[in-house]
Amino acid sequence: MTNESGPVRSSPPIWFGPVLVLLGGVCTGFAPIGLRLGLDDLGPQAIAFWRYVFALPVLFVFVLLTHRRLPARPNPYVIIAGVCFGLDMGLWHWGLTYTSVANATFIVNLGNIGVGLTAWVFLRERPTKTWALAVILAMVGAAALSLGGASGVAEANRLSLRGDLLAFGAALLLSGYMVASKVARRSLGGLDTIFWLTLVEICTAAVLIAVFQENWLPASLSGFAAPLVLALVVQVLGQGLIITGLGHTPTSIAGLLVVVQPVVAAAISWQLFGEILLPVQIGGCVLVLIGIYLAQSRKKENRRKSGV
Repeated sequence: MTNESGPVRSSPPIWFGPVLVLLGGVCTGFAPIGLRLGLDDLGPQAIAFWRYVFALPVLFVFVLLTHRRLPARPNPYVIIAGVCFGLDMGLWHWGLTYTSVANATFIVNLGNIGVGLTAWVFLRERPTKTWALAVILAMVGAAALSLGGASGVAEANRLSLRGDLLAFGAALLLSGYMVASKVARRSLGGLDTIFWLTLVEICTAAVLIAVFQENWLPASLSGFAAPLVLALVVQVLGQGLIITGLGHTPTSIAGLLVVVQPVVAAAISWQLFGEILLPVQIGGCVLVLIGIYLAQSRKKENRRKSGV
């Protein structure tokens, strides 16, 4: 295909895209760590709110410098996606106050598989038998991960179950976010989409702060440190690297690389919070990774059939 807008540019090295996706996944793996470290100064919903607020002007500047214009007009689907992601993060942050970082992060990543079912219902994209196998493996793995760390204390188990259920609800919302974002990207560029998503997420997080009656501001300026780092490392850098790398990486490979996020979160939380992974939980992690990989390979198969 010829390039009518200018001279044809040389393709980047084959490792370029996967490295960007991997680095982006590493960056987003710090999300639950930043949340845990910021809970002494702000509530979980307030941390999400300020993460989006600090990221928005940076994204706005990126749009201006990259496209030499204001952000393009949003479509209804980017608004739906932003609400889904804002509620997803709200439930996930809430769940992290009851369960371990590993549990909540791995369970919410099931949304990457649930997107297949959501796309089947709303976009008429029928899943394959491989996708069904991926769901079974991931669900078994998530169960092993959640049940493997039981301490034997009834109250701790009850709270952990509550956190796991909240994370599962976040996974369902993540599926809606991904499908709505897919439709939104049909008429919006990547930077425009991220900008409007972040703006809608600010509004959604503000409502959640009011519902949970959290404090809007920390007691001191140092309380803004965690959400500021999350804004730059996770919201801007992490998501930016992933979106850029996806343009140069097969979907199946990118999907597997992004799953480094919960692996990074579990490894760091092991050191910082003493959340040791038992053998059964490690086995559950492996099953979840296999399931997500199979689900992502199904997307690659669909693209081949459609000639994309």
